[in-house]
Amino acid sequence: MGKKMKDSRDFWIFVGPSLFAITMVVIIPFIIGIYYTFTNWNGANPEYDFVGIKNYINLVKDEQFIYSLKITILYTIASVISINLVGFGLAYAVTRKLKTNNFLRTGFFMPNLIGGLILGFIWQFMFNSVFTGLGQVLGSKALSTSLLQDAGTAMFAMLIVSTWQYAGYIMVIYVAALENVPTDLIEAAHIDGANGWHTFKNITIPMVRQGMTICLFLTLANSFKLFDLNFSLTPAKTTEMLALNIYKEAFVVNNMGIGQAKAIIFFVLVTTISLTQVYFNKKKEVEA
Repeated sequence: MGKKMKDSRDFWIFVGPSLFAITMVVIIPFIIGIYYTFTNWNGANPEYDFVGIKNYINLVKDEQFIYSLKITILYTIASVISINLVGFGLAYAVTRKLKTNNFLRTGFFMPNLIGGLILGFIWQFMFNSVFTGLGQVLGSKALSTSLLQDAGTAMFAMLIVSTWQYAGYIMVIYVAALENVPTDLIEAAHIDGANGWHTFKNITIPMVRQGMTICLFLTLANSFKLFDLNFSLTPAKTTEMLALNIYKEAFVVNNMGIGQAKAIIFFVLVTTISLTQVYFNKKKEVEA
């Protein structure tokens, strides 16, 4: 009994502070937020009315919300593919036997250390001033026009920046997965006459499935929740993704009830898609 009490005490000493912080900062505000979705609270006035599911019904008629949802989904698809392809490509390159591997890994990871808002304003300057100035010097019409001036190209510019920022982080996870691929399997495949492509497709890819599951989960969640780059690079309504739309609804227009309703729908959407992806990818994983 004494050992059990000691183990229980040690458990709460180590876990208790973190559990308390998560409860106060995440769980309780989340529950309160669900309650506010059924009210017309403006975020400041202590007086508000209970409106039932009216906020949720109004979202169906909110054209900007529907538009933001569509472009968020399209951007997420493109971003997940782009970041994972570039990240895996970088990981595959730096796991080759090169003397500059450590330098390359550090260089590719560095953009991830820059804050999103700062990074957005830096690239805004690059797109609006540096690249356009370079285009004028070279006489290139394509470079002379900023990508941020048009909704379609602005989303492409945001995709470039997010890929540049996050690919290095995803690379680190893929590097760990690639380095855990058993070399004896690859050597056996070469002895059996398999070429580089067949070895890559039939051994390397299946063996890094676990890393892919993690990377897909992270890129899906981050792409859906993208706010800082969207806020600093392309704040116009034509490029307003869902996280920015929720922020404006709650803190700019002061419709906290509707903003909370959007956030709950957003939470359900991201959670469902992310967990579904994890479920199906887990089935394809191969144990090393």
